[in-house]
Amino acid sequence: MRPVIIISGPTASGKTSISIDAAKRFNGEIVNCDSLLFYKEMDIGTAKPSKEEMENITHHFVSTRHIDNPLNAHDYMLHATTTINNILDKNKTPFIVGGSGFYIQALIQGMYESPPSDPEIRKRSDHLYQESGINEFVLQLKQHDPESLTRYHENDHYRIRRALEYFWLTGNKLSSQRSKKDKQNELKDNWNSHIHKWDVLNIYLNPPKEQHLEIISSRVKNMINAGLIKEVEYLIKKYPNLPKPLKSIGYKEIISYLNKEYSIDECIERINISTRQLAKSQRTWFNKKEKLEFNPLQEREKITSTIKEFIYE
Repeated sequence: MRPVIIISGPTASGKTSISIDAAKRFNGEIVNCDSLLFYKEMDIGTAKPSKEEMENITHHFVSTRHIDNPLNAHDYMLHATTTINNILDKNKTPFIVGGSGFYIQALIQGMYESPPSDPEIRKRSDHLYQESGINEFVLQLKQHDPESLTRYHENDHYRIRRALEYFWLTGNKLSSQRSKKDKQNELKDNWNSHIHKWDVLNIYLNPPKEQHLEIISSRVKNMINAGLIKEVEYLIKKYPNLPKPLKSIGYKEIISYLNKEYSIDECIERINISTRQLAKSQRTWFNKKEKLEFNPLQEREKITSTIKEFIYE
């Protein structure tokens, strides 16, 4: 079994700094698993590591896509698996870093089959959506895959459409593929499920709540001061159809501010609230997973010694 280290945790928990330090100490390369860092144009609002921070440390899956060309979890799983095995073959240490729990799970444990989007299927879907809205998708899913429909909120048009597109493309229910994968993966809360020849250590960063809230507030202010509004102005001019990444935290609130829906102070507070809610949901998700938990504000040396022991034991 070959060592692979996950550095996970809620947003603004110090993953970037700690992972870069660890990669430098232990001959590592970083495999990004924050889905918003995939996109070239999104820098400030995603807290993307700077060029100076990434200097001399190879980072994979950072600024590799344009926002109108998204990377889904299935394709990420395939590409990142190859990347990690290549890093191991060089006798280096892969550090999987991010707070996108679903992408980490897909990478470590696999997921149900999700074939690449077909242009003709997407064209058919777009035409139906323009003609009939989401109602026709709902009606067809009730007939062909009602189990998938029960998983999604009625306003989650994206996933409802994808589920029907999956049926059109494969003739199979997306819900059946998901159930099959869940049954195969009996150790779903254990990162060491045996689909890879990896020995996985999950370093989970969990700063104290009150200090974490202060860090989040400070980071939001820094993003505004660093030019987040100008970044969003540029993006909505380049992508007026507002692809899904532009509906993420920080970007959607700035768009509403630019549309004069509320003041800049209200905008900042909304970003703070949304970020806190995201951190809470990430904690809930990761609490179900096997991990070693650390306070990143006080236990950096303990993190380092834990990684050292794991790699060289």
